[in-house]
Amino acid sequence: MPNLLIVDDEYESRYFLREFIQSSEYNYFSVHEADTYEKGLLMLKQLKPSILLIEVSLPEHNGLELGKIAKQWDPGISVIILTQLKIFENVQRAINLGFSAFLLKPVLRSELKQIFERISIYSLSTETNYFIEKNEGPTNTDLANPIDSSIQYIQKHFKEPITLNMVADSVYLSPSHFSRLFKEEMGVTFIEYLTEYRIEQSKSLLKMTSLPIEVIANQMGFTSAGYFATTFRKSEGCTPSKYRSIFEKE
Repeated sequence: MPNLLIVDDEYESRYFLREFIQSSEYNYFSVHEADTYEKGLLMLKQLKPSILLIEVSLPEHNGLELGKIAKQWDPGISVIILTQLKIFENVQRAINLGFSAFLLKPVLRSELKQIFERISIYSLSTETNYFIEKNEGPTNTDLANPIDSSIQYIQKHFKEPITLNMVADSVYLSPSHFSRLFKEEMGVTFIEYLTEYRIEQSKSLLKMTSLPIEVIANQMGFTSAGYFATTFRKSEGCTPSKYRSIFEKE
């Protein structure tokens, strides 16, 4: 489940933000709160949140500094600054530090919704990297073992719209010869293997996160949530939602 951290010494502000998130379509985020800089720093280390909302005027500290540290630790984190101070220098610094938004209090729900629409998909995409196999670096093509090399290629690029022709090209074989060779060695067709690999990867996300089905489908390389659900049911005998609910009851 992706984490979201609110660091603000005002209880009313934290309550408003938590209520907004939990009552919106973004309620798949696990919301955490801190009322001091020190607590925020500790929770930042422990939780590694995808999104950080910070009040600038924290007791004895500037929230911008916490945001700066967060970006140093994780350049992919989305930092949203909250403040009642209409100080241009703070806005300029937030921009220079690469923060995602700068909001003046009292914050409007419409403003938050607009910002979350902009940053949440990126945050969720980042979150999936904690739960699926990472295949970094170039694929080493072994011409003596083209099917082994093609498996490496699939496992590295399965989230992309790859085709049989693309994989055949990567191992320097014609599509027809590659297709026959793959079926002979693997016992299944290229499409069957790719689909099953994507399904297996999606199962980890369904078990371990609360990410929306649409996001999981997109991240696993399926063209739509509907196609993902149909394919998953054919493979596993139940829908992705049903599969997830089995583990939620355990």
